[in-house]
Amino acid sequence: MKFHELLQAITPDTEQVLSMPSGWAQGRALFGGLSAGIAYQHGVNGVNPDQHLRAMTVSFVGPIAVGEAKLTRRILREGKNVTQVSVEIAQNGEVGLSALLTFGRSRPSTVKVTETPCSSVPSREHGIDMGKLKQVPEFARHYEYRVSVGAMPFSNNPVREFGGWMRYEQEDQPISIGLFLGLVDAWPPAVLPHLSEPAPASSLTWTIEFPEPLSAQLTTRSWWQYIAYIDHATDGYGHTQAHIWDESGNLVAISRQTITVFG
Repeated sequence: MKFHELLQAITPDTEQVLSMPSGWAQGRALFGGLSAGIAYQHGVNGVNPDQHLRAMTVSFVGPIAVGEAKLTRRILREGKNVTQVSVEIAQNGEVGLSALLTFGRSRPSTVKVTETPCSSVPSREHGIDMGKLKQVPEFARHYEYRVSVGAMPFSNNPVREFGGWMRYEQEDQPISIGLFLGLVDAWPPAVLPHLSEPAPASSLTWTIEFPEPLSAQLTTRSWWQYIAYIDHATDGYGHTQAHIWDESGNLVAISRQTITVFG
């Protein structure tokens, strides 16, 4: 099943049972970006369309597997300008993902700081196509990557930056927040180039912020630029931040992750 088809299966109901598909494995669980996209799509239902997603915080509580999962949405507070929504995805009575989504309406303000970090991602023509490597997880086959910043995972290279270019391999849809979440989380944790051999690693928490609404002119086949930076990593945990730009260098999202690594 394609990502957009799964998102289209989500109904406006506050509770829904959804069949989680095969073909999106990340180790023993489903790909976290898929779960996050589902949580967003469930959470946005019922929110005033004039309010755009400003921030989303996801806690990956436990592994979500192929099969039925229960989606639950709760409006924590709905205001004229801001609405906050809680979403949970559970299987077998246990929460696998918990998310808080904050939507906000644009309004006049005397505060205006629009000088954003500039993209410095080298050309993708010189990047390595990571998605074609044998050791990538199953879900990565749905994406195209060009690694042009830092080093490859498990290359024993202690770089602090990691990234390049990305887009969907087969999806051909207008970009949406749900699809975009799957795209951003498709990048491996930035700590993996430090390892000399494969080892388990995954996101524990993820916060992503959107300075502006996504452009309606861009699609899943558009190229996007991504650079993650390691702020700190020790004792089996890493703390990273990332910026995502469109192909023209416009800042699209700001991301932070807490990562667990067993290596």
